[in-house]
Amino acid sequence: MAKLEPLKSGYYVWHYVPSIAAAIIFAIIFAAVTTYHFWKLFRTKVRFTIPFAIGGLFETIGYAARAGASNNTGKLMPYIIQSIFVLLAPTLFAAAVYMVLARIIRAVNGEEYSPIRINLITKIFVSCDIVTFFVQGGGAGLMAQSSLNSIGQYIVLAGLVLQIVTFVLFVVTAVTFDRRMGKTPTPAAIQGDVPWKQHIRSLYTVSAMVLIRSIFRVIEYGLGNNGYLLGHEWPTYIFDTVPMFIGMVCFGIWYPSVLQPFLKTPNSA
Repeated sequence: MAKLEPLKSGYYVWHYVPSIAAAIIFAIIFAAVTTYHFWKLFRTKVRFTIPFAIGGLFETIGYAARAGASNNTGKLMPYIIQSIFVLLAPTLFAAAVYMVLARIIRAVNGEEYSPIRINLITKIFVSCDIVTFFVQGGGAGLMAQSSLNSIGQYIVLAGLVLQIVTFVLFVVTAVTFDRRMGKTPTPAAIQGDVPWKQHIRSLYTVSAMVLIRSIFRVIEYGLGNNGYLLGHEWPTYIFDTVPMFIGMVCFGIWYPSVLQPFLKTPNSA
């Protein structure tokens, strides 16, 4: 029977014994939806969705490692793998979503309605996303060391806060564009065959899921090592795992492959 064990140093990296059943179920679920995303990627050759597919792979690896950690709570490697991969996957989802907005705007010739220049949208938000990726990854690595655990948590917290700020600015940009288009739609939006409204709604849904997850993580790490959220497993599945799964399903249903032709324009983001 699995039991909570410390590392050889006496430090407990886990605050509970992770459920092997829940981890296996979600590893399988994420593997299935990730396989679908890779199939869509190779079938449509929509390169800007590559980060999303890799994010799904991260989730799969993370929960597979979490399942393996159930009977190995006294070992460091399973904890590090599941922690880093599950923590970083949403950052990759965000990168794909950032690139989708630029292509939606270009698809309907709505550059004049965007509060940020079209050729800067992807550059600004993806650059911020890359920073948060490395900040959170570095912090997660430090958290596995007892002497640096608090520092690691603060670093991860800083990365998550930056991710939230970036995402809020991104959502404001998308909503501003959407409202302006709603008042005075462009001819391309009215006469074109690109279902841009469906894609922007999908963008909102995925963004909401990432925001819910990021806010939860900020609260989790903000409460500290002895907080309720780090000491119990169910909040992670409710406020992180499930939202990320919903986001992957939504992105898969309204796959932005129709936006691919617009990558060939000179100023493509």
